Amino acid sequence: MVDQASSPHLFADVLARVHAVCGALAAEGVLPAGIDLARVVVEPTREVSHGDMATNAAMVLAKEAKARPRDLAEQIAAKLRADPLIASVDVAGPGFINLTLKVSVWADALRTVLREGDRYGRSGMGAGEKVDVEYVSANPTGPMHVGHCRGAVFGDALCSLLQFAGYDVTREYYINDAGAQVDVLARSAFLRYREALGENIGEIPEGLYPGDYLKPVGQALAAEYGHSLLTMPEAEWLPIARARAVAMMMEMIKQDLAALDIRHDVFFSERSLIETGNNRVAKTVDFLRAKGDVYVGRLPPPKGGPVEDYEDREQTLFRATAYGDDIDRPLLKSDGSYTYFASDIANHKNKFDRGFRNLVDVFGADHGGYVKRMQAAVRAVTSDQATLDVKIVQLVKLLRNGEPVKMSKRSGDFVTLREVVDEVGSDAVRFMMLFRKNDAVLDFDLARVIEQSKENPVFYVQYGHARGHSVFRNAREVVPDLPEEAGARAAFLSEAAVERLTDPAELDLLRRLALYPRTIEAAAAAHEPHRIAFYLYDLASEFHALWTRGRDLPYLRFIINNDAEVTKARLALVQGVVSVLASGLAVLGVHAPDEMR
Repeated sequence: MVDQASSPHLFADVLARVHAVCGALAAEGVLPAGIDLARVVVEPTREVSHGDMATNAAMVLAKEAKARPRDLAEQIAAKLRADPLIASVDVAGPGFINLTLKVSVWADALRTVLREGDRYGRSGMGAGEKVDVEYVSANPTGPMHVGHCRGAVFGDALCSLLQFAGYDVTREYYINDAGAQVDVLARSAFLRYREALGENIGEIPEGLYPGDYLKPVGQALAAEYGHSLLTMPEAEWLPIARARAVAMMMEMIKQDLAALDIRHDVFFSERSLIETGNNRVAKTVDFLRAKGDVYVGRLPPPKGGPVEDYEDREQTLFRATAYGDDIDRPLLKSDGSYTYFASDIANHKNKFDRGFRNLVDVFGADHGGYVKRMQAAVRAVTSDQATLDVKIVQLVKLLRNGEPVKMSKRSGDFVTLREVVDEVGSDAVRFMMLFRKNDAVLDFDLARVIEQSKENPVFYVQYGHARGHSVFRNAREVVPDLPEEAGARAAFLSEAAVERLTDPAELDLLRRLALYPRTIEAAAAAHEPHRIAFYLYDLASEFHALWTRGRDLPYLRFIINNDAEVTKARLALVQGVVSVLASGLAVLGVHAPDEMR
């Protein structure tokens, strides 16, 4: 389902005006006819002293126009100065163009926030394009651990962000249920099955999964099969134990994800690629072979790798180097079975066959070397008709007051996702997992994320939303007819004289609100939901700072007892902040509380 987009936002409006000026210069012969304006952008200035917005138009168009960037910038600036939205235009450095908008623009921007409500910031940039985001995809061999948690939150927030930006998103989980690790799982479950029948199994042997979470699997097998599995050879009981263990592990994983309010649309089984009587891995390899992308050959020894691990033999290889990879890649193991990579290629061809041209994979930190080969594979099996963006999610260091957290008894060798969520709550986990770029290592301190202080970002942002509602509750003494329901309140306050918001701190907050739609689009285009978390923290910080100034300077308070008009204008500003905080938190999957307890 694609969300309805809001009307074009302020940055898009100004960009359209810059494009119109460039079009006029093309008509005058200053710029070539039909010149490509795709690289022209309008963005916030780095410093307010430089203006409200800046455009690179002259810098990126000068070469094609055969002009000096600064000279072209002066011509663009001359036309922009006539625009009724713009107060002043300055050309800086080699040809950057800084724009200062009229103060009335910011009042109109606030009215847009109030008018659009929860639609504010929604974008049509996705135009309903189908996007498949594959994330989590943890091996079904046990409960989710805190490392999986970050990829789960990142992937889920990215999906919500893309939906908000107008894409038709499918959340997908690829179940790795065909490799050697699930046979290890089956043998581990069979050991617990024997335990459930009363056998003393002693210490769990090296190489099997030791966690207590497999005891229920053993008990379920004992309840259904009694002692009958003991009489079977491994070739017969292994598939039975494997199927039951994988099913129960996936149910556990789904429950763990649900604790973070994460639910996938599709759970796709790797085993289904080869066990349905329609071997899609073999068909995919045949498809590539017919294109000339599969051959039999030898690979050179790995650079820097130990020679004893290298097997010099003829192999069935995918011609990955033809599509940007560093070396060609094996498709068959020495025993004749397909490699994991071959199954992954088939999986992505299946997505393409299901109609997806825009693919996103979220990989863990240990999969960095897998990126080029998967992108090469997608190029090959889709004949360059699909794109694959791979986002690497780095490690999480779990701390408590700066000290590493001990491992979990339940899992055997790691801290589970559920343990972390149960201790600090879903909101803290989700926000803090996103309050750092995905490819940077994250320190997650269980003590810090529940502190009620500015140093705890999730508290500070949620407190901003709660503080806004506290202002509304207190304002009813001055504005008794202020509605309680958000939509009605926004409509009521949209009639306020918001032009009276003239203090620099108020104008800064208005600029921040106007930036939200552009932040959404930029974050969606880059597949970087952390940008929304950063934006919300900055918005909350400016809001808290303005509230604090009002405590020190009574004339800046949100509620002025003898001036209902100014109070309404400032309540309109508070409503804008509350609306955008709630919107951004919803994109991240975090609650926006009306009160903090």
